[in-house]
Amino acid sequence: MSSVVPAYAPDAAGRLSGLSDVTASDSALRRFLHGLPGVDAVGLEARAAALGTRSIKTTAKAYAIDLAISMIDLTTLEGADTAGKVRALCAKGVRPDPTDRGTPQVAAICVYPDMVAVAKEALGDSGIHVASVATGFPAGRVARDVKLADTRDAVAAGADEIDMVIDRGAFLSGRYMEVFEEIRAVKAACAREDGSGSAHLKVIFENGELSTYDNIRRCSWLAMLAGADFIKT
Repeated sequence: MSSVVPAYAPDAAGRLSGLSDVTASDSALRRFLHGLPGVDAVGLEARAAALGTRSIKTTAKAYAIDLAISMIDLTTLEGADTAGKVRALCAKGVRPDPTDRGTPQVAAICVYPDMVAVAKEALGDSGIHVASVATGFPAGRVARDVKLADTRDAVAAGADEIDMVIDRGAFLSGRYMEVFEEIRAVKAACAREDGSGSAHLKVIFENGELSTYDNIRRCSWLAMLAGADFIKT
């Protein structure tokens, strides 16, 4: 299961809008991101290690397992994906354990943009959402107009959520405003043409390529300032 954090607490959008001046220029954004407090790597890793030793027992364990299942994005992202494989995955998402009708269904099915329509049809009125990776996932090494077209195609096909990857090369080169503007552009492309709303935008960082905790913190702030609905570390 992925580690996904809502970008906004109920009142956070207002607080972030008050920081609009930090995105007014490349230099202002750089000053803000590099002015953030450093991450205590030792403390962070110690806390993570402690959390990993905790165990959940008895009825609380069953509840935790059901909760985890209900939050999963059941995913297939392979070059060999077929409509049949996506339909089978959707059926598994609706009923993860055929022997236990009490097992909750998953939160979403995640597929490439060309399989969104297949997933939407297979899921019907189940209430399970369809998420779609876009923007040249997973490398993100395509032109911006291609990334935006990829996003619009997925939304037009019915995607409830778009999962984009940031341009790690631009971020690591210090081109923060370029990354910010690209997230903003993808967020705008998530709007439905009929005006009925917008797909949620999840921004994926690929932490393993960001190298440091300080970079992850900077990237998190950058994505939230740009309007991400969720950030995925």
